[in-house]
Amino acid sequence: MSATERHPLSDAMRARVLEELQRVERERNVKVLYACESGSRAWGFASPDSDYDVRFVYVEKPDWFIQVDAPRDVIERPLDDELDVSGWELRKTLGLLRKSNPTLLEWLDSPLVYRQEDAATARLRELAELFYSPPAARNHYLSMAKKNFRGYLQGESVRFKKYFYVLRPLLAVRWIDQGRGRPPMTFADLLQTVEDGALLAEVDELLALKRNAGEAAYGPRRPALHAFIEEQLERPVPTLPRTQADSGLLDDYLREMVRRYA
Repeated sequence: MSATERHPLSDAMRARVLEELQRVERERNVKVLYACESGSRAWGFASPDSDYDVRFVYVEKPDWFIQVDAPRDVIERPLDDELDVSGWELRKTLGLLRKSNPTLLEWLDSPLVYRQEDAATARLRELAELFYSPPAARNHYLSMAKKNFRGYLQGESVRFKKYFYVLRPLLAVRWIDQGRGRPPMTFADLLQTVEDGALLAEVDELLALKRNAGEAAYGPRRPALHAFIEEQLERPVPTLPRTQADSGLLDDYLREMVRRYA
């Protein structure tokens, strides 16, 4: 399956998203530095009726930072059942980057980028690499897998999509444990950590079902996948390197972006 088939995005939807981002800039007097698709369309297992989850990073004008009360640092525009658009202010973004926030790191790795300031985004990705913490990322993905497994995969009939809400973070854990660096966002890339042909065939079959069924579609429990998940949830925690980077680099980047787009 080609990248276009794994990550579907029509020209009409791209145009609508770009229009919404421009509206955000006009109405909020901000500058969008980077905007991408998050969620199932970026992960590579969207259903025909999957919505669009647009996420962006924006920078405020200098006066925004000079206030006694901390202003709101998130913009949320849930437009309808098809399109959801929200973003994080740059200072908030850099605070999360310093903590190696996996959600933010996934945004920066999205295969569906709507727009970006090239130099600003390239530097943001460099900083993400500098501050990446394998232990923090592993804890995040393992906690996500455990929570979703307990919450969604305990019945004899389960929603197709929920398998991927467990498998994707577990494969990210495997990626980290195998010393491959920062886990990629896309599910197809994460599957490189699996060598069991029978398991891969089971996943491919489920992917085909998910991509051709509605978001709410259910199917029978899959014993092979359950066995794999339970085994992975019990994997021992390896010794992982910890990151130490200079926060001054983030301060410098923030000042530069505010001055450039003031």
